[in-house]
Amino acid sequence: MAKSREKTPNYHCTECGATMLKWFGQCPECQAWGTVVDRFESRTTHRVQAAAIAPSQAARPITETPLEHVHHRPTGIGELDRVLGGGIVPGAAILLSGEPGVGKSTLLLETAARVAQTGARVLYVSGEESTSQVRLRAERMGTLHDTLFLASETDLAAVLGQVEHVQPALLIVDSIQTVASAEIDSLAGQPSQVREVASALIRLAKAKSLPVIIVGHVTKDGHVAGPRLLEHLVDVVAHVEGDRQTALRFARTLKNRFGPTDEVGCFEMSGEGMREVPDPSGLFISERGAPVSGTCVTVALEGRRALPVEIQALVVPTQAPNPRRVTNGVDASRVAMLLAVLEKRVGIKLGQCDVYVSTVGGVKLTEPAADLAIAGAIASAAANRPITAGTVVIGEVSLAGEIRRVSQANLREQEARRVGFNRVISTDSETVGTALRAALAKQQSRTDSID
Repeated sequence: MAKSREKTPNYHCTECGATMLKWFGQCPECQAWGTVVDRFESRTTHRVQAAAIAPSQAARPITETPLEHVHHRPTGIGELDRVLGGGIVPGAAILLSGEPGVGKSTLLLETAARVAQTGARVLYVSGEESTSQVRLRAERMGTLHDTLFLASETDLAAVLGQVEHVQPALLIVDSIQTVASAEIDSLAGQPSQVREVASALIRLAKAKSLPVIIVGHVTKDGHVAGPRLLEHLVDVVAHVEGDRQTALRFARTLKNRFGPTDEVGCFEMSGEGMREVPDPSGLFISERGAPVSGTCVTVALEGRRALPVEIQALVVPTQAPNPRRVTNGVDASRVAMLLAVLEKRVGIKLGQCDVYVSTVGGVKLTEPAADLAIAGAIASAAANRPITAGTVVIGEVSLAGEIRRVSQANLREQEARRVGFNRVISTDSETVGTALRAALAKQQSRTDSID
């Protein structure tokens, strides 16, 4: 019997490069949709050897390589400059992502107006809105300026033509998923189109030393939509996040070739645009006179910023067979672990109680340094006794009931004392029970137990 002829893969994925024998709507390897395309592959393999040519510049030791100083040009928005490392670098390609409605276009329109106020020309290309719509938003924000140019284009060649006509000092493209190249036979937003448009804009940025800010959409998982190559090509990847229920917005960098990646910018969304919040320490603490049971303050780190955050808890007895555990702003699994530690290591019985835990101001706490504060708020609510006024609780709680040291403890303590807290309970306490008793101790000489 003759051997069956081996089939040659005629399809490949433009996202991960995997080859396959037939077409798939979703790549079996990287699970990307719409990236499998037909290709012609010869059955005979030809070995191609690249010819060596003389280099344009000879390689030299790294110790003899001259340094080129990178100049940051401030945008006029202090919080954005903080995130970018001091400003925008000429020739830099910046990718700004965020969920719909979080304020990306509003922030960039404000940035364009601030740069235009310095006399520099700025070109704002919108593929999602008409120029009249952008003008209407600019009037509401008070960002009209003669050197701010608007264009509504969805063709890459037209965008490049607008750049040649205006000769801007800053180019903003909103968004890359709406711009398409006529040389690529696919719809706008497809990985091949995003790759081609991004490559063209980055080549333009490097050739003209023109900073380009590109707006990118995100998927339902919160990642930047399109091929992963997009994040590798650009110099800076920034992300704007925030809850639609609150006006607070955070801007942070996930990648930055010209500065740090641990800075966070704070903004507040208002009817007039994105307003800077240079000192957000008081946004996440309730204003009240006397202490209330079930509340505890910790200091969380957002990048290099230390932010005092108040955690509130409510413990209510219930007759239901399955008590409720409701959380807002904190990890539900982390709270469940702390409830188990409180019952096993400290002796606080919560099996017949509904427990509600929430943060003030809509901030989300993800770091383990808030464990002790969450436990303190729950213990205070269970005992119906407030934590001593002026107390901040910081620490990570282990399953053994011990308190672990947290990062940047000195920075957290300094920020707590700066805003008026005079007592910090952290790793000085050996166990959770010792720390909670110290936090719940009354001003009198005696100390009551918490159970």
